[in-house]
Amino acid sequence: MEKEELLKMLNHALELEHAAYVQYLSHAELIDGDNAEPLIERLKEIANDEKTHQEKFRSLIGMLGGTPSMGIAETHPAKTVREILEQNLKDEKEAVDTYRKIYGAIVGGRGRGYYDMLLEHEVRHIIMDEQEHITELELLLGKSGESY
Repeated sequence: MEKEELLKMLNHALELEHAAYVQYLSHAELIDGDNAEPLIERLKEIANDEKTHQEKFRSLIGMLGGTPSMGIAETHPAKTVREILEQNLKDEKEAVDTYRKIYGAIVGGRGRGYYDMLLEHEVRHIIMDEQEHITELELLLGKSGESY
């Protein structure tokens, strides 16, 4: 894979993370009710995970000599707790699909030098984090066992 194509993919991933960060924080502000606090805190924790992913993608893009995007992917409003959980589950699955393509491109098209191994390692760990988010959102929606 050409370096420019990989940089384009990594910048798209960065834009997805920008959107996820904003969306989780915004959705957390919409939740209220007697048992809202644990869910609000968890959405904010996931937002912080997304912020960490942004930092990793920026670093990887810089390491490859690229310019990190300041763009943001589309965000999705939601009103009810169920809509919030369903929308974020859908978005997490889209992110995992995107990151798996990046991972495949890294593994299939690059050498085995330090930077190649670092790219592979970081993207794999981001995928694992996102899969954890998927599992948790599924559990909150009562969809246990449907893991992505």
